[in-house]
Amino acid sequence: MFRISCFTVLLCLISACTTQPSIDDEAKTTVADQQSEAETEPGDQGYSSFFSLSSLQESLFQSEEIVVTTETGSEDSFDDNSKHTSESATSPSDNCVDIDCSDITTEFAHRLAEGETINPFSETDGNQDLWVRMRSGFSLDLDIDNPRFNAQFNWYKKHQRYIDRTTARSSRYLYHIVQETEKRGMPLELALLPIVESAFDPFAYSHGRASGIWQFIPGTGKAFGLRQDWWYDGRRDIVASTDAALTYLQALANRFDGDWLLALAAYNSGGGTVSKAIRYNKKRGRKTDFWSLKLPKETRAYVPKLLAISRLIQEPGSYGITLQPLPNEPYFDIVKVGSQIDLAQAAKLADITVEELYLLNPGFNRWATSPLGPHRLLIPKTNTEQFKTALASIPSSQRISWQRYTVQSGDSLIRIAKKHNTTPSVIKQTNNLRSNMIRKGQKLLIPVAAKGNAYYAFSSDNRIEKKQNTVPRGKSTSKVEYTVRSGDTLWDISRKYKVGVRSLARSNSMAPTDPLKPGKKLVIWTQSAPTSIATNYSPPSRSNIRKVGYRVRKGDSLARIAGKFNVTVKQIVTWNNIDPNKYLKPGQKLKLHVDVTNGS
Repeated sequence: MFRISCFTVLLCLISACTTQPSIDDEAKTTVADQQSEAETEPGDQGYSSFFSLSSLQESLFQSEEIVVTTETGSEDSFDDNSKHTSESATSPSDNCVDIDCSDITTEFAHRLAEGETINPFSETDGNQDLWVRMRSGFSLDLDIDNPRFNAQFNWYKKHQRYIDRTTARSSRYLYHIVQETEKRGMPLELALLPIVESAFDPFAYSHGRASGIWQFIPGTGKAFGLRQDWWYDGRRDIVASTDAALTYLQALANRFDGDWLLALAAYNSGGGTVSKAIRYNKKRGRKTDFWSLKLPKETRAYVPKLLAISRLIQEPGSYGITLQPLPNEPYFDIVKVGSQIDLAQAAKLADITVEELYLLNPGFNRWATSPLGPHRLLIPKTNTEQFKTALASIPSSQRISWQRYTVQSGDSLIRIAKKHNTTPSVIKQTNNLRSNMIRKGQKLLIPVAAKGNAYYAFSSDNRIEKKQNTVPRGKSTSKVEYTVRSGDTLWDISRKYKVGVRSLARSNSMAPTDPLKPGKKLVIWTQSAPTSIATNYSPPSRSNIRKVGYRVRKGDSLARIAGKFNVTVKQIVTWNNIDPNKYLKPGQKLKLHVDVTNGS
């Protein structure tokens, strides 16, 4: 009997070891900027053969964090006690997904919302309407009777103006997205996902640091080949981001055995989050379809939003909705330019406004295309031949304006680059410099914008300036200009000026977790007079800094802890001699040096 009992116990232990995740696996929690936990499941073999990308992509794919965010989204992780603003089954204000009432930072929101409601297409020649083509490719179950779906559906069908604005914005891009979705044999409802993500605003930037119509955060964008630098942000590139988003969605669908609702949920909250919810239900003998899973609040609203929009597009007349007709033809052509080109010159060659060029090519941050590429431009189809002919007559060397500059005493490449709105690497490359060393009197050839900075209306600098000068809704009417000092954090500044962190970030086209650099100019909109506030501000004194111990809790990350205690991630890493790429574990002890006058 003793032998049998031991054998039975041994079997139970082996079984437990093979079915339960390790303590370490349960403890790994970070925000999406860090690498998310990787889990291995029996059903993942199909995913592994398909999703043969980098290990970074794999970790994001397995993430239990939000890796792609929506208008009201956040890249923070969720736990059972998490609260989020996008749960939309309660009131109309909670249901608000309009670009004008979401947390999203949308430069030129008024212009896009009001001025762009006119469809940019010329009169259609009678081609089949794009909506008809899309309906024929719908394959998701839209005959749903669920409180979460009904809440979203009722909101959308009451807001004709919102439908008008988002479909007008979509008219430049939707044909391309439909075409790419069809090529992959994916449900055409997915082509409407940017309505949920960004309301088709190409310059959308969320408080979770997500950007573009598909709302990729930096880490996920890089994992899918979307380069981000001073000149260019691939997350806003219509062609590149669409390819990345559809690739990610297809991989998630493969992982969840072709269940598109689970794939959409994973696109929003991370594959690990959905897998964890499935395991939870299986263990308790419950259903594992999307509607039955215990998922983050945002995700529970996210999927119903797409389904609700799709049903309206499927039968608009039945619900009193009118759709602007969209011709079933491409709005733009992709034209290879072969080299860097000034966007003002490109617009002139194509005989379009520079604003129209930026709207088609929102990935370019500055006055020219990136010297590293992509060396292509999206040009309205009606202007393509004219642009190609004119471009062919201009040598590559004349597509950028040049200025000769004589190095002055005290100059550096960084200072010269900043003065001429370019980068040190471009100056080095242009002048064949092997190092950053320059000498007084040295002659440099520097690429410069053909027009004044104000001409490039949708460049990164001008979008930020426009946002900073826009008075926010509410009682904040006093404008304060503030120069960031060493050691400043958004939290610290917001407390001193008595404004919200998100409000401060939004006014400066930032996310609350974006790093601050000394010398950066911020605009603060307050209810108080600027003079009374400015005189009250003083940076933290060294005498108020105290060393405290902190025990990591479930859901914590370096970024979250840094924000809570008004310090930087780099400082926490230095103080504790830890690897920023490794996960924090609940119960782990950290040393912090905190300004005790601020509280937490």
